[in-house]
Amino acid sequence: MAADHAVSAEGLVKHYGRVKALDGLDLYVDEGTLLAVLGPNGAGKTTAVRILTTLLKPDAGRATVAGFDVVKDANRIKSQIGLAGQSVAIDEYLTGRENLEMIGQLYHISRHDAKRRAEELLLQFDLIEAAGRIAKTYSGGMRRRLDLAASLVLLPPVLFLDEPTTGLDPRSRRQVWGMISSLVKDGSTILLTTQYLEEADELANRIAVVDAGRVIAEGTSDELKDRVGGNRIEIAVAKDGDLPRAAEVARRHLSDEVAIDPAQRRISGPSKDGTSQLAVLVRDFDAAGIAIVDLQLHRPSLDDVFLTLTGHQAEQEKEVKPAGRWGRRSR
Repeated sequence: MAADHAVSAEGLVKHYGRVKALDGLDLYVDEGTLLAVLGPNGAGKTTAVRILTTLLKPDAGRATVAGFDVVKDANRIKSQIGLAGQSVAIDEYLTGRENLEMIGQLYHISRHDAKRRAEELLLQFDLIEAAGRIAKTYSGGMRRRLDLAASLVLLPPVLFLDEPTTGLDPRSRRQVWGMISSLVKDGSTILLTTQYLEEADELANRIAVVDAGRVIAEGTSDELKDRVGGNRIEIAVAKDGDLPRAAEVARRHLSDEVAIDPAQRRISGPSKDGTSQLAVLVRDFDAAGIAIVDLQLHRPSLDDVFLTLTGHQAEQEKEVKPAGRWGRRSR
């Protein structure tokens, strides 16, 4: 495993009875970057996070975090990581400020320093006005931001975020994305699990697509989209008689892989140059005297990626979890 990897996993295997949650998982996160682990429920994402944060031991394989082995050096890793998950694990009957101060004291920070750090985080996560309210009165987005702030009380070099925006409304999700982006800009190393391609697209330096307990594709967002077909341009013409000539024009720009739907008078094909290609197509259709009623550029969706790479929709599987409850953060 390379020394410059803040997180490394090779051949991780984990069984829950007869269910194989991980089946030879390989993951690598470079220092100061964000890796998004993208996959459907049941793919093994949460199990991988549990192993990498020392909450669970693998049945086979090896992993290191911040240079320490997750099995042999588990106690040393705990001071190097923060963990925030899907289920917000704050005390609902304490105020936002009290939650952060309590966590600081659990980490044996002095009372003075715990108060100072709590104020810094409340400001950073836009919670200062609500700091004196009990967490039970917070919105879902505010609770998630408080949970993320709590994972940063010690400013850990490596942060694990397990589907941190699941269940949030779009506005709250965007707020959390902004916080995460700021952390990466400040030098944090983050492993983020998600079901949302848009989230991975927005935040990740690289993406690992996981299914059935193993990585089936890895790369940048653009590389993965190209792998599942990249951009597609769709054109609808006004007249049936223009369809053959329209197809000829489209083939000059979209390659010979142009699909024709006569019933809808629609032509579609792969696009390499995105929006710049749209302008050229409009000019050439106009020069040919072909009227266009619709012109669209389509990016691959989450379902496109999952369906192409895994053969099923993202929501078809259920998350495999061990019996019992597990905590959000290692102490």
